[in-house]
Amino acid sequence: MHDLISIGDATVDHYVQIHEAEVRCNLNKTECMLCVEYGDKIPVDKLTNSVAGNSANNVVGGARLGLKSAIYVNVGSDASGKQIIEKLKLEGVSTRYAEVNEGMESNLSTVLTFKGERTIFVYHQDWKYKLPDLDLTKWVYFSSLSKSFTHSNLLNELILYLERTGARMLYSPGTYQIQAGVKKYPKLLTLTELFLVNKVEAKRILGYKVEDDIAIKKLLKSITELGPRMVAITDGKEGSFGYDGVKYYHLGVFPANLVEATGAGDAFATGCLAGLFYGRNLAEAMRWGAANGASVVEQIGPQTGLLTYNKMQENLKQNSKIVAKEI
Repeated sequence: MHDLISIGDATVDHYVQIHEAEVRCNLNKTECMLCVEYGDKIPVDKLTNSVAGNSANNVVGGARLGLKSAIYVNVGSDASGKQIIEKLKLEGVSTRYAEVNEGMESNLSTVLTFKGERTIFVYHQDWKYKLPDLDLTKWVYFSSLSKSFTHSNLLNELILYLERTGARMLYSPGTYQIQAGVKKYPKLLTLTELFLVNKVEAKRILGYKVEDDIAIKKLLKSITELGPRMVAITDGKEGSFGYDGVKYYHLGVFPANLVEATGAGDAFATGCLAGLFYGRNLAEAMRWGAANGASVVEQIGPQTGLLTYNKMQENLKQNSKIVAKEI
């Protein structure tokens, strides 16, 4: 039996660190643009690449935190696909459910990093999803897929698996899942133990505009009414908010020297899942998420800073005064 099976895509991120750019925002700063000189040659401070993707980040983080982990992922038969598989194996992740698609290229992203924030150019391959015959697991992490998932039966296959096995699931939908409509799969939501998104994503799922001023308790409550047992919403520097069906919580961020923010949300989700796996309640699990996220933003890339179990305990102890408070 596994402790964790992650379901979703992986990619190879190519990081381009720049300093000659400008950020321009609208009056209420709800939308900002990264601006560089059009048609010019832009100096690059550093170039790196690493394996990434929501589910890949999660399963690597789970393995480091002591969970026996596996992943269902699609990759191409190219060098990037080989890099993804080798990295997962190196981290102790089982790749027995990995699907290598002959003659296809793997997902790729180019990440522009500027003053600690990132802008990502994403290439998603149109995979033909089909859930393998998965072994039993205690937890499933379900996240970002390519747009082609709407032409598959993957979500119904996942529903049947969860009903048959009783596995608990953390659902953190990606861009295309949100665009397709999270509400269209109510059964999947009722089988979700913890639903986790950022504040902008929560508004979009519930049909609000990004600029709408919606109380955080209303967002949390409205999502639980869709079916999940618990909900957590991240909000950047404002920290995170949670609702366990009885109490609402707010947790501030853990201190960090910001280098680059890619993967902070995935790290938070992974920490939360691990906290719940080890028997913590939602309020304490959010602390695990905050610790993991703070560590990740201190490094370039979404996986370098992911904490081991021992490092997690040290970090939690060092920041013992930062706790989730009932709101």
